[in-house]
Amino acid sequence: MEINLVSDTVTKPTPEMLQYMFQAKVGDDVYKQDPTINALQAKVAEMFGMEEALFFPSGTMANQTAIKLHTQPGEQLIADKYAHVYNYEGGGVSFNSGVSCCLLDGHLGMITATQVAGAINNPAFYHSPLTSLVCVENTTNKGGGACYELEDLRKIKEVCDTHHLKFHMDGARIWNALVAKNDNPKVYGQLFDTLSVCLSKGLGAPIGSLLVADSPTIQRALRIRKILGGGMRQGGYLAAAGLYALENNIPRLAEDHRRAKELGAVLSKLSWVAKVEPVETNILIFAVQPHINETDLMEKLNLKNIFISSMGHGKLRLVTHLDYREVMHTYVLETLEKLY
Repeated sequence: MEINLVSDTVTKPTPEMLQYMFQAKVGDDVYKQDPTINALQAKVAEMFGMEEALFFPSGTMANQTAIKLHTQPGEQLIADKYAHVYNYEGGGVSFNSGVSCCLLDGHLGMITATQVAGAINNPAFYHSPLTSLVCVENTTNKGGGACYELEDLRKIKEVCDTHHLKFHMDGARIWNALVAKNDNPKVYGQLFDTLSVCLSKGLGAPIGSLLVADSPTIQRALRIRKILGGGMRQGGYLAAAGLYALENNIPRLAEDHRRAKELGAVLSKLSWVAKVEPVETNILIFAVQPHINETDLMEKLNLKNIFISSMGHGKLRLVTHLDYREVMHTYVLETLEKLY
């Protein structure tokens, strides 16, 4: 029994999801003739109370499209230093859009309206790049699955409106945030110019993200997706997995959150663990004591068929997900307690 806690991207489609995919009605989406993709796009747009959504093969492509939509070469976006768009998208901000990043030292990957306001360059001072976009991530990946409070996002939105900046959310794990905070997704639709949402993490679909916005923005996004090579033909088989996930897998995210918190509770009591970051959703980050070699620790776990990831500097990460079942959870808890 292999237990993979490296990421929530490692899940496999369930038999029920596969059956749903096999039965999908498909067409050529480049001609906008795939009925299942059209249905998925309409469903996600309606969920967030926005006009349209566009299906992408990856969250990175959706985020990069949003950045391209809202900026011009030589401009600057504001984000947290842990932001996925900066750390984990291959330098696409500069490669695709010619944009630089003003990185803020937030808390667990989350920034405040005060920080944003203080980072905006004076548009009349032509020696500095023009600030044009603010990007936030919810939940925060490198910040350990932390969730923004809606009031904090509203305050950032006010700053953006005052300074005529666009506001984008990388919602790769937005479903986890919605469950953890019991928020209405339509509120997010009112706050952001663009919002990317991912289907292939906690929801368990094999592939796919969507960009959500108003109709004119999505029409522009369609052209950028084409330029980036994101047009797909009979992609409805993939979209069907997303539809199944949205209809069946959102409430069960609470189980992932419970298990992550239980793992955190056990780790916090172990002598070889130096610190456990706050656990709010399905990501758990912890640090080991200086005398513990993290590579040795991971090898010990690997021998027990438990796989986690290193973030460097003595920090390690576990991510709970759809394929991490209760019997596995019990085994991991017992193994951690007996490891040293």
